[in-house]
Amino acid sequence: SLDRIVRHLGGPSADVTTGIFGRWSELVGEAVAAQSRPVAMKGTTLVVAVSDPAWATQLRFLEHDLIERLQVELGQDAIDTIEVRVRPEQAG
Repeated sequence: SLDRIVRHLGGPSADVTTGIFGRWSELVGEAVAAQSRPVAMKGTTLVVAVSDPAWATQLRFLEHDLIERLQVELGQDAIDTIEVRVRPEQAG
């Protein structure tokens, strides 16, 4: 299957990708979701766009807790890093 090929190449499973993109506000909470959104998966790195530099700082501060929450919900090997980018037009 395509999912197996993507996993073999080091990409995330379809379940992980769907879980993150489809359940973002549920996984990270309404306050964080209002100012951010997932934009890409690079292997086990989740790329998140935020609305401004203050939220970038906040997400970096929360990174460990967010990764733990995502791993509990989506599997231990789902995500090990969050890369935060300031992109006002793509967040929220």
